[in-house]
Amino acid sequence: MNFLAHLYLAQNADGKIGNFIADAVKGNAYKRFPSSIQAGILHHRAIDSFTDSHPVVKKSKRRLNSQYGHYKAVIIDIVYDHFLAKNWTAYSKTTLNTFCQESYELLNGQFARLPEKTKYLLPFMTEQNWLYNYRTVKGISHILEGMNQRTKGKSKMDLAKFDLIEKYAEFETDFTVFFKDLQAFSTAYLKERENEGSSAKAPKKNLEKS
Repeated sequence: MNFLAHLYLAQNADGKIGNFIADAVKGNAYKRFPSSIQAGILHHRAIDSFTDSHPVVKKSKRRLNSQYGHYKAVIIDIVYDHFLAKNWTAYSKTTLNTFCQESYELLNGQFARLPEKTKYLLPFMTEQNWLYNYRTVKGISHILEGMNQRTKGKSKMDLAKFDLIEKYAEFETDFTVFFKDLQAFSTAYLKERENEGSSAKAPKKNLEKS
């Protein structure tokens, strides 16, 4: 999943920060962050693993032209964020615009803590309001064009807008089915981590006889 979904699925402010920066944090480098942000990074990684192995996501990838190669996964992440934004009222009582602005405010307020790669990205995202503009095909097309430019044309991701338009209904159905599963997985994952934390903090019972 892409930025909007990761921010949406995060449980709290530090969870959102961790989820947002996770792609810029490799290997064990996450351990240099506070534990609450570490949790967000690990949550992001769990979401990505679940997404990559899900049969519906694999079906969506097969709908794309073969020319995109290994960039198919990135394209589907962006396409799915489009449908999350487009159908936002089905998933949140907070308006999309409010959610996006609050997310920018949170992330920019913690700018000093962000990895360098994220510091470079965030100003562009904020100024161009990427998260909110995911809701339209035009907005997604601009994102795909920008991604293609970053790969110096190798990814051909700018052409994926035609795949999206051609199979729009199929992609939307895929997203709806998959995201229901992802929400259930994310909720269960966070609940399990919460229970583990509670168990670790619980005082040990005194088993000695008085």
